[in-house]
Amino acid sequence: MTNDYKDNLFILIKSLTKSEKRQFKLFVGRMGANMDAKFLNLFNLLDKMEQFDEQQILKQKIVKKQQLSNLKAHLYKQILISLRLNPAHKNIRIQIREQLDFATILYQKGLYKQSLKVLDRAKSMALTKEEKYIAQEVVELEKVIESQYITRSLSNRTQTLVDQAGQLLAQNNICSQLSNLSLRLYERLVKAGYVKNDEEYREITQFFYAHLPKVELEELPFREKLWYYKAHVWYSFLTQDFLSSYKYAQKWVALFDEYPEMVATHPVFYLKGNNYLMESLSLLKHPDKFKTTLNAMMARIEDPAFPKNDNISGLAFLYHYYNKINLIFLTGDFPSGTQIIPDLLGGLEHFRQRFDPHHIMIFYYKIACIYFGNDDYENCIVYLEKIIQNKHLKMREDLLCFTRVLSLVAHYEAGFDYHLESQIRETFKFLIKMNDLHEVQKAMIRFMKSLSDLYPHDLKQAFKKLHGELQKFADDPYERRSFLYLDILSWLESKIENRPIGEIIRQKALQLNRKQKNSIPTY
Repeated sequence: MTNDYKDNLFILIKSLTKSEKRQFKLFVGRMGANMDAKFLNLFNLLDKMEQFDEQQILKQKIVKKQQLSNLKAHLYKQILISLRLNPAHKNIRIQIREQLDFATILYQKGLYKQSLKVLDRAKSMALTKEEKYIAQEVVELEKVIESQYITRSLSNRTQTLVDQAGQLLAQNNICSQLSNLSLRLYERLVKAGYVKNDEEYREITQFFYAHLPKVELEELPFREKLWYYKAHVWYSFLTQDFLSSYKYAQKWVALFDEYPEMVATHPVFYLKGNNYLMESLSLLKHPDKFKTTLNAMMARIEDPAFPKNDNISGLAFLYHYYNKINLIFLTGDFPSGTQIIPDLLGGLEHFRQRFDPHHIMIFYYKIACIYFGNDDYENCIVYLEKIIQNKHLKMREDLLCFTRVLSLVAHYEAGFDYHLESQIRETFKFLIKMNDLHEVQKAMIRFMKSLSDLYPHDLKQAFKKLHGELQKFADDPYERRSFLYLDILSWLESKIENRPIGEIIRQKALQLNRKQKNSIPTY
């Protein structure tokens, strides 16, 4: 990886818009003496560079090598100060903290009344926008001032502050417990994927209920309810209870319908809730409701009132394409999938600094599946190899395993079977190392090994035999996860019936739609 990806200052400068760069120069030039400042010269040089090159900086003799680190740190700080002053970045949290800073300055000057007035305004804003951690800070500063300055009706004021402090402490404690639980479940899902057996199921379930605080759900405010739903979504995904994940993801999104003003305050949580709702619908095979949810999310994103910033733009792109591809998998429309790949790859390059390797590799797996469904096995192998060859990848273990299995099938379909035996051995060893060798995978590997001994006219019968063997695992609570990553049954049916896999999946989707009309409940 090149240095331009490693240097934080260079990455920050390259992320600036034209207006942000212009504002920074105005900010620096507010005093004439700063116009020739070394850090401004460094800024201009880095802005022109295509890649970060320390030697080129030193050749310009802006600063000696021993001083470069300090100058870069100073420039980094000045850019952040400039960005903080930019109205485009003044979200509600920054606005409240700004008021808290103003109140602190007034307090230090001994202007207690003015400080309390600013704090009262900041507290009201924080409570309205569910920013209760900051509200607790405000109350604590109010208590400090009250302990030094006698305000009107001291006894009533004291009791009010004590009650507010106690209530905020209790609410923040519940929120902290729920957010801790949610984060730890998410980490488990990202690292290992769905539970693989009864032992893991019991372990996760015991952990979940041991750390879930006892609450009266109906009495919880917006923020606490949100974290409560999030924790249940992760637990439901881990345990493959997709109807439950749908239930809590739907409640998550409905919470924003109940409090529409919170969409502007928490746009990231709004987007994530919709994403997990669609993921649940995808796993439950509900393409119509999935499409409705995706269209509603995109309409909200394109609304001029929806917040706009770099982080939200990246997430909107991520969830738009992630779910666009899932819809292709649901409907079997693989030809249209290949048409979106160039735009998808362009977006991944544009947002490469905002996406972690885990999300990029998931996209590579999905791209490989699109090519597989379109009978383009060579391109499928190209994207699977990007995952397999990444030795430092921290990604879901189960997805890594199914990448290897799909690679075996793609090599067979592409006619690249001259190294198939060694690939099978490598895949078998990898699955054992990952402790992820299950019956579906064993059956697939046995089948791939037997291919070299089969005559062409025996193939169809072999496909039928494997299909019958795998079909019995389709409803197994742990084996069925194999079919979530790779629709092996549809592939086998396409081989047996000599029909494209996309056609098989489309036919299944139509049948499901007819069966499932209004069958999924609304919570």
